[in-house]
Amino acid sequence: MLGQGTVAVQPGKLAWVVGGIAGGQYSNAEPMLLSDLSAVEPPVPFSSEGKIPWHEPEFSARMLREHLLQQHDRASRRFERIDRHVSWLHGSVLGGRPARVLDLGCGPGFYTSRLARLGHDCVGIDFSPASIDHARSEAEGEGLACEYRLQDLASSDFGDGYDAALLVFGELNTFAPSDARSILGEARRALVPGGVLVLEVHEEAFVRAMGAGAPTWFTAQQGVFSDEPHLCLRECCWHPMQRAATERHFMVPLSGAALRVYTSTTQAYSDDEYLDVLVGSGFTKVERYDSLTGDAEGIEPGLFVLVARK
Repeated sequence: MLGQGTVAVQPGKLAWVVGGIAGGQYSNAEPMLLSDLSAVEPPVPFSSEGKIPWHEPEFSARMLREHLLQQHDRASRRFERIDRHVSWLHGSVLGGRPARVLDLGCGPGFYTSRLARLGHDCVGIDFSPASIDHARSEAEGEGLACEYRLQDLASSDFGDGYDAALLVFGELNTFAPSDARSILGEARRALVPGGVLVLEVHEEAFVRAMGAGAPTWFTAQQGVFSDEPHLCLRECCWHPMQRAATERHFMVPLSGAALRVYTSTTQAYSDDEYLDVLVGSGFTKVERYDSLTGDAEGIEPGLFVLVARK
């Protein structure tokens, strides 16, 4: 689809060419030719077609590189911001007392390692092998009370006996609604009576705007999608029936190799729907905060925090 037209690439040139894209199927496991863009169907929310392979070792290693960068907050927040979040979680949510904490979608363990240094016992779960390896290495090197598990949140047994569970940075919105409900239900089961869930989610308007974004492109020597020089074409789509936004990236290697397609989906919820899904999962006493610092000072566009009790 690519907005108003397709894209043609010639040696040293990039040009928009009028013409839509319709019909055909593709899979991220099957590389495409650039000419195949003329046969790409609009994305389907939460489809397995072209889904970003978070669990693949090579992709995971490239993603870890982005997590560790301190020039942006795209893959993970910069450490200074995470430090402020952990300070609020430790003092205001956990009352400054040692607790057993579950971090769902823990990535490289930036939150869990900091919480462990403050005396908490932490378990982190993530789907990325490189991130889990990094988190384990850091914990072992410092002797931190952290355990890390390489698991898919949508099909995991989280264990039990936790005082608090974290699911931050809009992670819940990346799951299909049925999986999101399953994750919240399992998180509640894993908590002790009176345990707390800290849920950072996207505002509905933010997800709608994401889906309405204009098509863009960029070139890179290396990045999340490739370790080689490449051109990346990005398109967005809002799906009103599913109330979800998709982002699709066409990665075109400048070496002339076949291009690959990567698609992600972000689910929108209204404020009432967030409340309904939490109450429906058995949570009570739901409180809303502007940010993971507990106030407006730490606001990040499109995100807010819900704290709920078992």
